[in-house]
Amino acid sequence: MQEKYMVTDALACINAELGKYANMIAQTDNKQLKQTLKTFRDNCEKSQEDLYEMARSKNYYIPAQKATEQEIQRVKSIFTATL
Repeated sequence: MQEKYMVTDALACINAELGKYANMIAQTDNKQLKQTLKTFRDNCEKSQEDLYEMARSKNYYIPAQKATEQEIQRVKSIFTATL
């Protein structure tokens, strides 16, 4: 398997795990477990950031074009209107 596909797959797996950690953290009432899960999540986020930077440096991943100020304001207005 090519390195590019392995990196892409690893990023997808890490992103899925981050979602699971968020869900577990929100649902637990045990403070010690909650803190442990947050530590795991933080480590997972660091791994994701490192892998993402490596993928960008090797052109395995090209991020979307940055939003214009007009697009940012439009999205902000949508969210503030729903509050």
